[in-house]
Amino acid sequence: MADSVQDRVSHPQKVKVLSRQDVEGLIAQGQTIIIVDGNVLKVDAWLKYHPGGDKAIMHMVGRDATDEVIALHSSEARQRMGSFRIGQIQGQWKNFLPPIQGGQFRSKVERENVEDEEIFSATSPSERSSLSGSPVFDYSELSDKSFRQRRGEGQEKEYSSSISSVSSIDLDPLDTNKMSYMDACTQHEIDLDIDKYPSLDADTQNDIVQKYRALHDRVSNEGLFECSYRSYLIELCRYTFLFSTFLFLLHHNYYLTSSLFLGAFWHQLSFTAHDAGHMGITHSFQTDTVIGIIISDFLGGLSLGWWKRNHNVHHIVTNSPEHDPDIEHMPFFAVSHRFFGSLHSSYYERIMPYDIFARFVVRYQRYLYYPILTLGRFNLYRLSWAHLLLGQGPKHGLAWWHRWLEIVGQAFFWTWYGYGIVYRCIPSTGTRIAFVLIGHMITALLHVQITLSHFAMSTADLGVDESFPQKMLRTTMDVDCPAWLDFFHGGLQFQAIHHLFPRMPRHNLRRARTLVQEFCTEVGIPYALYGFVDGNREVIGKLGEVGRQAAILAKCQTVMAEKGHFGGH
Repeated sequence: MADSVQDRVSHPQKVKVLSRQDVEGLIAQGQTIIIVDGNVLKVDAWLKYHPGGDKAIMHMVGRDATDEVIALHSSEARQRMGSFRIGQIQGQWKNFLPPIQGGQFRSKVERENVEDEEIFSATSPSERSSLSGSPVFDYSELSDKSFRQRRGEGQEKEYSSSISSVSSIDLDPLDTNKMSYMDACTQHEIDLDIDKYPSLDADTQNDIVQKYRALHDRVSNEGLFECSYRSYLIELCRYTFLFSTFLFLLHHNYYLTSSLFLGAFWHQLSFTAHDAGHMGITHSFQTDTVIGIIISDFLGGLSLGWWKRNHNVHHIVTNSPEHDPDIEHMPFFAVSHRFFGSLHSSYYERIMPYDIFARFVVRYQRYLYYPILTLGRFNLYRLSWAHLLLGQGPKHGLAWWHRWLEIVGQAFFWTWYGYGIVYRCIPSTGTRIAFVLIGHMITALLHVQITLSHFAMSTADLGVDESFPQKMLRTTMDVDCPAWLDFFHGGLQFQAIHHLFPRMPRHNLRRARTLVQEFCTEVGIPYALYGFVDGNREVIGKLGEVGRQAAILAKCQTVMAEKGHFGGH
């Protein structure tokens, strides 16, 4: 059974109490400081060893990472973190904006040059984004009057929908006395979320955190972190059936039909690889990693190490256009108008240009969504090889050898699939191409299931004061389906629950849903639940809305250029 929330970072002997200013000074010196369960951890030495990659850690610098650490790490890993402790804090921590997200930090000397430190620190640039970073909501700018109107005593909120899409805005895009069109869209999306979700004040968010931790203890005590190996035996039988059918049809020269079953085999395998990547099977880091590499690399041709590095960041900064690689699909998809600004991706460390090609594709993305996803697996091959060849994973520590095992796995995959099946067993070039395309097009179902959970949800940045559970539920959708269809979705239909408890075995997620719904009702967070068809409609609607915004912006820019006006655009 997974340990409860009370089982945190180990506590060595008495250590120094550090103030918020002390921590800011350390970060200003370039040190990597995170807060976990009241302990100040200096984790610079761990960055190159972290199996989940360095960027997942960098997004928590200056923040209370307690809930993220507990959600994503085993009790053994949390115990080892005690060796990085350099101090502790007193009272409730107020988060900084991490440097990777545009946060700026002052050294002790710089603070001493400020005449009124208290006033300055209230509007410190380290607490909000730079102009080039994410537009965020600043809770301090919300008037007491609007707060009382939204949260007045006895006032009831109605949640007809949990989707935080940006509806059309009634603006004259040529009126340069107003905010630019993009700024207006950003503010509108933030306003929607502020009206729909609990207040961002410290007391409200802390109450949500405490109730989330109590929920974590409850699901742990009910055994929902324990793996049902019988369920995986059933999965193994399903995989065996699909692969055996593929081989049978291939042997009898039903080449294209056989590729359907190979694609279905890959589709189903991905779910167990996902479980292994989260240590959701044996809860042993090395054991689950080896299981994941065998499935992903040896049988599927995809890098588990790439997936871990990518996916851990996704779990930390879910649906952030500047930081979450799972929604950074330019020039093919834009799920937020913010991509129109040629954003800099902190994950890929490059600009995502909103160029001529992107302008054209985004305007029609609602129609191109499914066709493009049929080719999605080819992009995953590219990302996997880039990760392995460039050595982007850990080169030291417990995971140093994973890269080399993955390279062996890639060689094995392309030998049995590329040479043994496609080249040796398929008789003609045209049939080979069709065989490859059909098998890969079947896996588009997986890409639909992955994007379904997030593409239609909010991409607004509500700032550093938003709690981990609220952010996960605000940016993630669950898909309603009968229990007998759970095998088809492989746990991805419970993404909101999974984001709250990433290490929970997927066969227990349905049992946890009732508890999560009770939690959402108690704290006032909308729980997004849609049927598979309705969820797809929401995604297509969101893509269509952003596409219309792109068309409006293009028209605005054209008219302004003709008139010789460029202000605000």
